[in-house]
Formats: sequence, structure tokens, C-alpha cells
Amino acid sequence: MVARINLAVIGHLDHGKSTLIGRLLYDSGSLSKEKIEDIRLVSESLGKDNKSDSDLEFAFFLDSFREERMNALTMDTT
Repeated sequence: MVARINLAVIGHLDHGKSTLIGRLLYDSGSLSKEKIEDIRLVSESLGKDNKSDSDLEFAFFLDSFREERMNALTMDTT
């Protein structure tokens, strides 16, 4: 059985909350390969450099609206 934890992330605007959560999901293996590839393609379409996994826009795993991704600002709660 896999242990589950409840986690609350709070912080000021632009302090990396979504990036942190995205990185935790990525590092824990909780994301499908398809989701990772989707984020890689979206990132590249917005001019981001994704040569390695460490360059991924981890906040994009949570930011589903185009406006969020274009403005690098989470508008919806995650």
C-alpha cells in the first residue's frame, strides 16, 4: 500500500507554488508519459526551451488555461 499525505501549499503571488506542486508530481512519478509530452509540446509552442526534463515548465502541469501559460500566472485554484 502506498502512503498518502495531505499537503497544503501557500505563499505570495509568483513565489512558485504551482511550480513546486508540478515538480513534486513529476518527481513522484504521478504523471503519465503522455501528460509530460503534452506539457513539453505546449511549452515549446510558447517558445520555452525543453531540452531536458529539468527545463520543463512544471507549473504547466497545473495551469490548464492558455492565458495562465502565456502569462505565467495561475488563475484557477489547484
